[in-house]
Amino acid sequence: MTETRIERDSMGEMVVPANAYYGAQTARAIENFPISGARFPRSFIRALGIIKAACARTNLALGLLDAKVADAIVRAATEVAEGKLDDEFPLDIFQTGSGTSTNMNANEVIANRALELLGAKRGDKNLVHPNDHVNMGQSTNDVFPTAIHVAAYSEITNDLLPALEELAAAFEERATAFAEVVKAARTHLQDAVPITLGQEFSGYASVLRHDIARVRATLPHLAELPIGGTAAGTGINAPEGFGKNVAADLARTTGLPFVQAPNLFEAMQNRDAAVEASGALRTLAVGLMKIANDLRLLTSGGRTGLNEIELPATQPGSSIMPGKVNPVIPEAVNQVAAVVIGHDATVAVAGLNGNLDLNVMMPVIADALLDSITVTAAACRVFARKCVRGIEANVQRCRGYAELTGQLVTAIAPVVGYDRAAELYKKAMARNVPIRTVLEDEKVLPREEIDRLLDLKALARGGRAGSR
Repeated sequence: MTETRIERDSMGEMVVPANAYYGAQTARAIENFPISGARFPRSFIRALGIIKAACARTNLALGLLDAKVADAIVRAATEVAEGKLDDEFPLDIFQTGSGTSTNMNANEVIANRALELLGAKRGDKNLVHPNDHVNMGQSTNDVFPTAIHVAAYSEITNDLLPALEELAAAFEERATAFAEVVKAARTHLQDAVPITLGQEFSGYASVLRHDIARVRATLPHLAELPIGGTAAGTGINAPEGFGKNVAADLARTTGLPFVQAPNLFEAMQNRDAAVEASGALRTLAVGLMKIANDLRLLTSGGRTGLNEIELPATQPGSSIMPGKVNPVIPEAVNQVAAVVIGHDATVAVAGLNGNLDLNVMMPVIADALLDSITVTAAACRVFARKCVRGIEANVQRCRGYAELTGQLVTAIAPVVGYDRAAELYKKAMARNVPIRTVLEDEKVLPREEIDRLLDLKALARGGRAGSR
């Protein structure tokens, strides 16, 4: 049998594994919330650790913590931030809406590890208490949303934005490579006027550049931290200047521009910064799904579809059809986009539950937002490295479609008139021949004039058709 020890909280005794750093409140939450088995992500636990360390340093500087105790708390909290104690955070995402269970999980783990570092026994609350010392000047109500902001800002800055830059650059490089590849545009999935494949890919790159700006625009609000508001925004039990000093400590240790929120009541009541960031990720997901679907259409075939581009072959595509290769990377990106769009709905509904002076769905906001950031960043890197960089154009197929599109007649309309152009279009469609063939057969214009009007590269540059 596993050895145990007895830990106590305000509700009485709890049996805890002897080797566990967590205590009674964590043990109660393990019993109370056996719901999904899903735990908080590494980025969130890291944020809790650096916040607890910052709080201990601040309390030491304010003369509220003994130096040895403060040092032990900082060392233990740093181990939490570094991931050395991740197994000590077993709690389910679905728990008390403020996240009290997970805040106390951190407090207990840090307190008991600090005791161990001081050479004392776990559970000696007279020396290091999870509430009185580790949680000094804090409440779950300000620590938990601060951790959401610190984790989200850090992951967006260090992971997502670099991944988006890499993907945007990959599309820009392909746009340059495809600058002279003429093809038919398609509107309503129907043949349209000539463009170049490079122009099409430049649009994809621009989508990502806009999304980078959109995501960056959410960072100033995530930089505002509720720390110091304690229970309801008044800062009860927190010494003067505590929250401002903790935010400054977090800015120094992370290198990110964190500040205490200018209005702690708003910062406690609402999770609007998380909702805003999630909305930017949803917009990004919509763009990624559109791009991925376009690539699937452009590579469709290869003998019976558009087959305008070749995606890198990454794995066999079928367990029954030999030789088949599928657009697996865009398909994976599509699935990530679907999850992120779903997460955004979760964050929005959770954000609605800022009832009076506290939001009571913060754990699910943390989980959904941070998962969206993580999977989007990973998908963008995979998309860039395993798909976009290796895309090749089927130049002849593209040009063949450009010659064949019936909407080349658009270039003739300013010369012969809209109605006459429509007649010529119908004849070309009925005969299944290029517009050029009908123009030549019916001697609508001299051949050299037809050549000038139907210069595909010139048409792809736009302007009035046939202008000199």
